Amino acid sequence: MVNVVNSNNLLQDLQQLRETVIREGEAIYQPWRSLITRETFHHSAQNLAHYLALRKQDLRQIQLALMPWGLSSLGKIESRVIPNLDAVTCTLAEICQQPNPLKSRPSLTDFFAGDQLLHKNTIEVFGNSSQARQVRIMVTLPREAADNYELVKELLIRGTDCLRINCAHDRPEEWQKMIEHINKAKLQTRRNCRLLMDLAGPKIRLEEVLSPNGEKRIHPDEIILLSKDKPSQPHPDYWQVSCSVPEILPKLKIGTRIWIDDGHLGAIIESIDSQGIWLRVTHTRPKGEKLKADKGINFPETIINLNPLTAKDLADLDFVANHADLIGYSFVQTARDIQLLQTELEKRLGAQWRNKAIIAKIETQEAINNLPELIVQAAGKQPFGVMIARGDLAVEIGYQRLAEMQEEILWLCQAAHVPVIWATQVLETLVKTGIPSRAEITDAAMGERAECVMLNKGSFIIEAVSILDDVLTRMEAHQSKKGSQLRALHSWDN
Repeated sequence: MVNVVNSNNLLQDLQQLRETVIREGEAIYQPWRSLITRETFHHSAQNLAHYLALRKQDLRQIQLALMPWGLSSLGKIESRVIPNLDAVTCTLAEICQQPNPLKSRPSLTDFFAGDQLLHKNTIEVFGNSSQARQVRIMVTLPREAADNYELVKELLIRGTDCLRINCAHDRPEEWQKMIEHINKAKLQTRRNCRLLMDLAGPKIRLEEVLSPNGEKRIHPDEIILLSKDKPSQPHPDYWQVSCSVPEILPKLKIGTRIWIDDGHLGAIIESIDSQGIWLRVTHTRPKGEKLKADKGINFPETIINLNPLTAKDLADLDFVANHADLIGYSFVQTARDIQLLQTELEKRLGAQWRNKAIIAKIETQEAINNLPELIVQAAGKQPFGVMIARGDLAVEIGYQRLAEMQEEILWLCQAAHVPVIWATQVLETLVKTGIPSRAEITDAAMGERAECVMLNKGSFIIEAVSILDDVLTRMEAHQSKKGSQLRALHSWDN
């Protein structure tokens, strides 16, 4: 245990920690060097490597020991690992009246260089903010935006900084009309607004569903046969379903879990034979679930390794590469997945592909595990951001781990000076019904620690943008990433 009282011992502990972080961080960074072609990212990659080395340590006792000396700033170290350690070490040496173990204290420029890089990278991805706040608001456009210019214009007036087109829906003809409306609204409102176009990626869904005896709902302990072929006729004893991506089935193993319909239906693989995969339902709501075609399937305990670029994505990319400012990349899991998209962009854009921003949607445990390498492969070559896709991610890693993992993703991206989009179900009740729940207002406020917060489409999206703008503006005065701004409070003024 770290000595909380003895400052000399604490100074030695800090020096040892610094040496360990530099040594292990350098070992992490060296294999990345050859992958980086953007010179400005070398500093970020080194800081990311140092952060990974630092967070291998349990720092709770050092944090506690620093507190009585007024030096507990390691909790906000993400963007500046070595400068922060150096500043604390130098100050503690002065307190101990010991010779400074370092040559000098880091300059203000060096200390805040990481924050400046994150700010610069955020502008590179999202453009300059037209608002008083720095956190951007992104909105998914509905089909209506192709025909309703006033909707697009009003979204910009209310505070939208980035508009999103989901390429899983509509066609290039509708996308073109939406883009024309965006460009017109930008000119008329004199507001900046970037365009994100999301490639759909592989959709793992139920393709065909046959119920036993015409049943409408499925309940726990019922049996499902998941097969590669579409079922032809009902069976009286079990449900039959087929999968839109049958090449997944050979990778499944007995005892692993499957979730269907955004986690509403859970099942476990009990056996595998020539007919297919036999599942026993383990989880539904009390009244059961409606098992229908086109419902999504998640395999959280199976490494799938699908090509994230489908034939549709490649066709859509011909349009997207020439119209989008940011390209959303679904189902990214490895650095090789990033490389695939970069190769396709180069085919379409030549050397200009390096100016196109990629947004990697983090949706699986595998993507989390490989996040440092994903960041280096992407941000080492072009503008890059990360979207925390909390819908699929919650199903994949478990709802109880979502809060923890979204924090870790935020920290890691801050260490790499990479902007983050806080996404999925933000103010969803408000967007759909016009009245927010209490919890989702708090969730939206927490989104202030990202660089962008995304709203999905709905009947009350205009009102939702206004409320989110207000919430983020207020929170920005109180909070910056993990750090409290300590703005004067007036709630208890006499």
